[in-house]
Amino acid sequence: MVNRNLIRGLDLSEEEWESTLNDALAGVVPEEMDWGRDDIPMNSVVEGTVLRVDGDIVLVDVGYKSEGTISLSEWDEDEDPPVEGDVVKCLLEDLEDTHGMMILSKRKAEKSEAWQRVMESVNEGDVVTGVVTRKIKGGLLVDIGVNVFLPASQVDIRRPADIGDYIGRTIQCLVLKIDESRRNIVVSRRALIEAERAEKKSQLLSTLAEGQVCKGVVKNIADFGAFVDLGGIDGLLHITDMSWGRISHPSKMVSIDDEIEVMILNIDREKEKIALGLKQQTASPWERVEEKYPVGSKVRGTVVNVMSYGAFVKLEEGIEGLVHISEMSWTKRINHPNELVHVDDEIEVVVLGINREKQEISLGMKQTQENPWDVVADKYAPGTAVTGTVRNLTNYGAFIEIEEGIDGLLHVSDMSWTRKISHPSEMVEKGQTIECRVLSVDQQRRRIALGLKQLAEDPWETDIPSRYQPNQVLTGTVTKITNFGVFVGLENGLEGLLHISELADHKVDNPEEIVKVGDEIEVKVLRVDTDERKIGLSRKRVEWAEEDSIEAEAPASMSTMSTERKSDADLKGGVGGGGLLIDTGDSNDDESESEG
Repeated sequence: MVNRNLIRGLDLSEEEWESTLNDALAGVVPEEMDWGRDDIPMNSVVEGTVLRVDGDIVLVDVGYKSEGTISLSEWDEDEDPPVEGDVVKCLLEDLEDTHGMMILSKRKAEKSEAWQRVMESVNEGDVVTGVVTRKIKGGLLVDIGVNVFLPASQVDIRRPADIGDYIGRTIQCLVLKIDESRRNIVVSRRALIEAERAEKKSQLLSTLAEGQVCKGVVKNIADFGAFVDLGGIDGLLHITDMSWGRISHPSKMVSIDDEIEVMILNIDREKEKIALGLKQQTASPWERVEEKYPVGSKVRGTVVNVMSYGAFVKLEEGIEGLVHISEMSWTKRINHPNELVHVDDEIEVVVLGINREKQEISLGMKQTQENPWDVVADKYAPGTAVTGTVRNLTNYGAFIEIEEGIDGLLHVSDMSWTRKISHPSEMVEKGQTIECRVLSVDQQRRRIALGLKQLAEDPWETDIPSRYQPNQVLTGTVTKITNFGVFVGLENGLEGLLHISELADHKVDNPEEIVKVGDEIEVKVLRVDTDERKIGLSRKRVEWAEEDSIEAEAPASMSTMSTERKSDADLKGGVGGGGLLIDTGDSNDDESESEG
């Protein structure tokens, strides 16, 4: 439609305008004239002609109403720079920028055409070859004509430590997925390898046999062993099958990508598992171990490991024995083997036993020396006086070290002739040096009995009977009060029993109503029993005349004896069956002599 208002705004009249236009068209129908393309779709690839290059902008005519621009940086350094008249393929990104020019891209046009070529030749499940160009988050980019994504989990069967090592390598992959709308392709190298290995595995399993020696390549190393690729299937070379000797880690024997010869030990065809061995290619050092190391022989070895229960000693490569902590010393008290040995120490040992089936050897260190207990009976005969150090105290006695590793037991009953000892700490203390007398030696059980009181004569044989006579009046100190009477200290641990019936002329129900511990009281000796080692006392008879005491002694003793028998379980060494006397402790039952 003709815009009359626009024409009227010109200097020409309407008739003059039409005449001028007709002359210009020279008979050409307006519909046939090329006013410029207005049907180019967005993101389509078109051909254009370079009009000129202005700085870093290339002006291109693609036959549209306006020209388009391409950044000069889209030409690679190895390409010839554009010049006027060059024909170039470009992709329309936008119809108009701020200057009214179309925005074009040469590089995107190349990528679009490359994508189309790939779509024409590649389908899901195809095998493609490309070059790894760079590492991105989650995987690698592989150029197969266009960049495709290779996830890190699909690079290999076992994920490599650094997938960046693949950059620059030409690899083959299996196309897993194509997303045309997003122009995205995901590929897998692992799937291709697994498919190839599955085919090789079935072939290989049919040819392998136990005992066969074959070559393989170490593919992975763990703490427990190494995985070896036999050419389509992996076998496990366990750490215990690498060497007859001790190794701390498989990496001490093999490295990744090493080509090694291994023996097939076992094949589980159902689970497709293969056990491999390296040491089995040489003879086991245990085959003739009894001949090389007979029981009782002395050998030298090197300490290779120290545990809380003993030390392992290497006799030769592949042969190790255990020296138990109990076999390290005849006399020393060892809390941990490292008190005597350390790793790499060279020591002499004696072979105690061999178990070839379990591949175990028992060794001893102390057997290389003389056992001091073999001569202890000659060295410490009964009656010998010895000097030692108090090493330990127990409820029943003290252990005295008379030489390194040789202890004797000083029982509480052998500490004093007269004192009743409740605990050895009343007489000795740990670390104290004391003199004792050897009472007996049990060489088989390795025990020595010692006595402290035996250094002096038994006062009950001569001294006490001579100094303490019946009817003798003494002064003593109350040391203990019981429900059946009172213990009175006479001298240096010597005590007598003042029975409850001898406290007062009247009947006494509670001795504490009469006396208190620590009171000094006068008592009369009723009887001295040297066999039972007891002294019977009386308080109520102190003022009695001698003849009255003698007359009353018989019935009183009988009454006392009756009371004693009723209270026998409570006397605890106070009164025996013979009268109002005190037990000095010699009748105590011996406890076990173990240290506990």
